[in-house]
Amino acid sequence: MRPVRRLFVLVAAVLAALLGTATTAYADAGPPPSAMASLGDSITRGFNACGWFVDCTSRSWSTGDNSGVNSHYLRIRAKNPAIAGRNHNDARSGAKIADLPGQAATAVGQGVGYVTILLGANDACTSSEATMTSVAAYRAQVDAALGRIKAGLPNARVFVISVPDIKRLWFVLKDNSSARNTWGTFNICQSMLANPTSTAAADNARRDRVRQRVVDFNTQLAQACAAYGGNCRFDGNAAFNYPFVAGQVSTWDYFHPNASGQQILASLTYDAGFGW
Repeated sequence: MRPVRRLFVLVAAVLAALLGTATTAYADAGPPPSAMASLGDSITRGFNACGWFVDCTSRSWSTGDNSGVNSHYLRIRAKNPAIAGRNHNDARSGAKIADLPGQAATAVGQGVGYVTILLGANDACTSSEATMTSVAAYRAQVDAALGRIKAGLPNARVFVISVPDIKRLWFVLKDNSSARNTWGTFNICQSMLANPTSTAAADNARRDRVRQRVVDFNTQLAQACAAYGGNCRFDGNAAFNYPFVAGQVSTWDYFHPNASGQQILASLTYDAGFGW
């Protein structure tokens, strides 16, 4: 065989192997599920998306039934009406990753075919940098939760969403006096949002370290999902990388997504998911 031809065959074989891996990494999504559950925190509860310091589950990006948000649930219901009324929101406002295994157990008891997971903002958004959840502890709880789902719902599809970039929140609202006053008054995410107008080296370094903790959490989510197997998909950091703007954040607390933010979250994550 001529050297050029040999090189061509070798390259073709490598490309074929890579393409084969890419197309078989995930199991076929199969038919749209007939029941689903969302696990997470206040973001998934739609907190402050419709009123003052209240959960607004109808506007949840995952399981809500508000047509303006057009959640995963509504998109699936349009293809499989059997899911109607079987949209379980098992998230809890204020939840941290330590709460995920319990939420997973609840979803198992509901016998769902699709589970969304978005949890970790409260593990980085704490009263101070020192009180953030460690990366090792975060991963341990993720593994425990995924283990419960896999054991109890072996055929369910699991979609893991990256933790949003909380430094982006600081960046888009740091010059808003109402946001700064609200963050300080309600002690919101002080690990990141303390001294919001400071340009001191120490504050810049702190913000970078907190952001890095979120990056590390997302790395663990991706790895845990890959270890789970073909029934689990990670969003590829779609939520983390999205450059959200101030107009997509609730003006009740300048922290949670408003209805527009929930709609965007629903759209970008669904597009990165199973594609029913």
